[in-house]
Parts: sequence; structure tokens; C-alpha cells
Amino acid sequence: MKKTFIGMLVLTSLCSYAKIESVQGSSNSPLLAKYRIQYKSNKEIEKLKKETLALNSKAVPSLIKIMKDGSFPDKNRWVATFLLGRIMGKKSAPFISKFTEHPSWVMRMASLKTLLALKDQRYSETYIKLLKDKSMLVRTQALSNINELAITKAAPHVWSMLYDKRNYHENMKGKKSLKRMHIVKKVIRTVGDLKFKKATKPLLTMIQKKKYEDIFEEVNYALSKIEGLKAPTGNKKSIRRFWKKKSISLVSI
Repeated sequence: MKKTFIGMLVLTSLCSYAKIESVQGSSNSPLLAKYRIQYKSNKEIEKLKKETLALNSKAVPSLIKIMKDGSFPDKNRWVATFLLGRIMGKKSAPFISKFTEHPSWVMRMASLKTLLALKDQRYSETYIKLLKDKSMLVRTQALSNINELAITKAAPHVWSMLYDKRNYHENMKGKKSLKRMHIVKKVIRTVGDLKFKKATKPLLTMIQKKKYEDIFEEVNYALSKIEGLKAPTGNKKSIRRFWKKKSISLVSI
């Protein structure tokens, strides 16, 4: 029954957009003309946002056209996506979510950030899917959506990002070892925030090894969040000793 209701809601929303698109203004619309300009300063962008928001729902047809038309500057399409969400709220989500599959990483990113601003948890499967996006910026944003919206079912998928070679780069020329990118730190903190219990044992192993020195703080944070325990403040040696003692009682053999 719930799925049927949601399906009807999405269909209604999409139908309403079809009507909007059929009556939207011509290419001579003043708002469309303003969105074709390559703005160089944030002040100009802020002015554009205010003018758009002042139009309220009257701006919607133009915003949809801007989002769909690749001839507009990427930055302006980003602004249009976010403002559509501001004006229409969650009613815009079914339409905006379509852009998570857009060929342009800018539009995928814009749609993710807008859905996060709308606090929309309905697209959790989409967020999970985009953890494997070819763009690291998109993967990072999908991770932020999952973390901030507390989508706990995504925890195993977040953990699997540690095994995705795209989240690493070559440490030094001529060496086979890989260096963790910043996204890996975010992955570990998210695993902690989602309280992914299955990560406890490997994290306890990681915090004891020097090879994970660069993510020591994140591993300590994740363990503290998952287990509801706080390691003593101070040097790494005392923190390692703390988790060493706790590992016997925390990890079942």
C-alpha cells in the first residue's frame, strides 16, 4: 500500500513537470538569458539566486529547462538544480533524482547535494549506487548523503569502499604500493557514525599497525563510535594500549 502511494506521488509529480515543460517560456525568457551568462564573482551568482527566488514558482519552468540543457554554463545549471529544490521542496525530488544518472558529473553532484539539502532518504539505493561512481567527487558526496542522513543499511557498502582501488593513488613512482586518498578517512569516520559492528575486528587490527598511521585518528574515532567507548587522550601508544586491552572482550573468537 505504501509503495503504491509513493508510486502515485512520483507519477503525479512527473506529470506536473511534463505540463510545466509544455508551457515553459521561450528561449527569449529574461531568466533564461541571465542563466546563459558566465558569471565570474560570487556576488553576481548571489544576485541571480535572489532574482530567481523572488519569482518563486514562476521560475520553475525555466529552471527545468536550464537543468536539461547542456548549453548553459555548468555552474548555472548547478544553481538551477539547487533553487528548484528550494522553491518546490520535496515535490521536486523525483525530478531532481533523475539527474543522479546524468552523464555530467556536475549534474550528478548537484542532484546529490540538493537531495541532501531536502533531507530526502527515499533515494538511499541511489546514494549507495553512487559510492561506486567514476567521479571521486560524486563518490564523496554520496558518502556525505549517507552519513548525514544516517542510512545505516548502507554501512556494508561504505566499508567496501576501502577495497576500491580508485580511492587510492600510487605512493611513489616505480613502487607498487598505493596511498590512501582523503576519501578513505571519510569512509572510516562514516563507518563509525553508522555504527557498523562488523568493522570492529578489522579496525582493532588496523589501529595497532604502523601501516595505518595516516588514518589512526579516524580508526580511533570509528571504534569509539561503534563501541560507545572513549580511548584516553594523549599519545598514540596509550590509545593503542587501550584498544589492545579492550579487543579481548570486544571481539568474539
